Amino acid sequence: MYPLLRSTLFLFDAEKVHYFTTFLLKFLLKFGFTRIIFKKLFVLEDPKLERTVFGLKFKNPVGMAAGFDKNAEMFNDLAYCGFGFIEVGTLTPLGQSGNPKPRLFRIKKDKGILNRLGFNNKGVASAIPRLKLRKHPNLIIGGNIGKNKITPNEDATNDYVLAFEQLFSYVDYFVVNVSSPNTANLRDLQEKEPLTALLSELKNRNSLKENPKPILLKIAPDLTNLQLDDIIEIVRFTKIDGVIATNTTIGRDDLKTDSKLLIQYGAGGISGKPLAKRSTEVIRYLYDNSKGEFPIIGVGGIHSADDALEKLAAGASLIQLYTGFIYEGPGIVRKINEAILKQEA
Repeated sequence: MYPLLRSTLFLFDAEKVHYFTTFLLKFLLKFGFTRIIFKKLFVLEDPKLERTVFGLKFKNPVGMAAGFDKNAEMFNDLAYCGFGFIEVGTLTPLGQSGNPKPRLFRIKKDKGILNRLGFNNKGVASAIPRLKLRKHPNLIIGGNIGKNKITPNEDATNDYVLAFEQLFSYVDYFVVNVSSPNTANLRDLQEKEPLTALLSELKNRNSLKENPKPILLKIAPDLTNLQLDDIIEIVRFTKIDGVIATNTTIGRDDLKTDSKLLIQYGAGGISGKPLAKRSTEVIRYLYDNSKGEFPIIGVGGIHSADDALEKLAAGASLIQLYTGFIYEGPGIVRKINEAILKQEA
């Protein structure tokens, strides 16, 4: 059923289809009988799936990655697709339109997506009223935060602090996104000195709160092992709570898609199957070389239960989907949770 729907949707512009399908999902889930059907088809509840990670209790280890629900408009609906947690954003202090369109492309031969969206979002303040309307008390919500395009890197910490302070009461954990390739010079913030300063400031702010929230760092898959060593050292020094590995890749190696088509699409980060191997390598490297000192959320190229189990075996405590959800449909969440239960039986 879903492959037929996907083949039809894939005939149209990727970004327009995203907005159409999210509108359709929200409309369908307004009705009680539809919610019952979705819950029966896609939601698997079992105490054996529960995970406690960085002090939070997740009803299952499968989450929706940031980027799908940029403006915190879908998290209540996505819960009916079986996710244990949803990450909203990336949210910036001010709303911004992102990069010029077209900026989202399917690379179907590789089961991937190329995007250069550029943190398009309505701003943190716009998301807060919707985050107040959380309908699923056991659903964990993460807040992925970034800097505005117009903010120079030397002032970036101010943007992250603003987003952190505004969102603090409405999300369960934070993700510091300095790894998107689609905002000019953003990845420069992954360098040791600026990243340590940024995370230290957020950690200090967090420590002043009555109930501090977990802070995680989302990193690029394109870092060298020496840079990953720096990430481990930074996590140890700043005492943040974990790492999300990984964001999209700017690499173009070993793709089946015609190189001329990729040139036509232009710059951007690739997600999906082309990212699978490298993201797993990064997870394993971080886990092995930190001796499992901090939790890792694994994301990148998960299109099957086996892909998910591979990430968990490499050292991930939790996993996230995005492109795999688009290519494989909502049934993938339940399949992964069923596989996890079977493995633990």
